[in-house]
Amino acid sequence: MTDDAVPDLRASDADREKVADILRDALAEGRLDMTEFEERLDATYRARTYGELAPITRDLPAPGVTAPVVSLNKEPAAGPGWSGRIVGGEGSSTWAVAVMSGFQRKGRWTMPRRFTCFAFWGGGEIDLREADFTAREVEINAIAIMGGVDVIVPPGVEVVVRGIGVMGGFDHREEGVPGEPGAPRVIVTGFAFWGGVGVQRKLTRAEKQRIREARRQEKLERRADRRELD
Repeated sequence: MTDDAVPDLRASDADREKVADILRDALAEGRLDMTEFEERLDATYRARTYGELAPITRDLPAPGVTAPVVSLNKEPAAGPGWSGRIVGGEGSSTWAVAVMSGFQRKGRWTMPRRFTCFAFWGGGEIDLREADFTAREVEINAIAIMGGVDVIVPPGVEVVVRGIGVMGGFDHREEGVPGEPGAPRVIVTGFAFWGGVGVQRKLTRAEKQRIREARRQEKLERRADRRELD
C-alpha cells in the first residue's frame, strides 16, 4: 500500500475519539473557542477517512509538543462567552449545610465570591458548568466531616486547591490546567476529616447531548451505507 492511499483509509471510532480528545484539550487550554470546538467536533464525528480527520487538528499542538511561549505582559481579553458570565453583584446562594442529608447547587445560579458549605454524614454537589460568577476569582470553602463535597467545573476554568485533609483528602487532579482568557478562577479551600472534597471537570449537558446526537447520526448513516451495499 502506498502513502498516497493512506488518506483514503476508513477511520475507526477509536480514531475519531482520539481527535475529539485533542479538541477537548484545546478547548480547555483556550486554543479553540466554543464555536470552533463545536464545528470541529461535528466534522470529527462525520469524518469517514483519515484524509478527512487530518485537517481538523492540523493547527493544534500534538501531544507532548511544547507550544511557543507567549508574552503575558498585558492582561488577556476575555474569551468568547465568559464576559457574559462574570455578572458582579451578589450570589444567589452563599452557603449550604448537609447533616445526614445532601445539598445541590446546579443549573443556572450565580456563584458568589465566597461559598461556604458543611457536610456531616452527608454529601453535597456544587456544579458550576452553567453558573454565572460574581467575580473572576471565587472561593469554595468546603468542610467535610465523615461526608463529601463534589465540585464540578466546565472546561476553561482554572482550579486551585488549598484544602487540608486529616484521614481525608482534597482532589488535586484538575490543578495546573490553564484557564481560558477571561475565564473564572475557582479556589477550593477547607477541611476534610474522614471525608473528601472532589473536583471534576465535565462538559455541559448541552455538549454531551450534541456528542450523543452526532454519534447517533453517525450510526444511522452507517446503517444506510450498509443497506446500499446490500
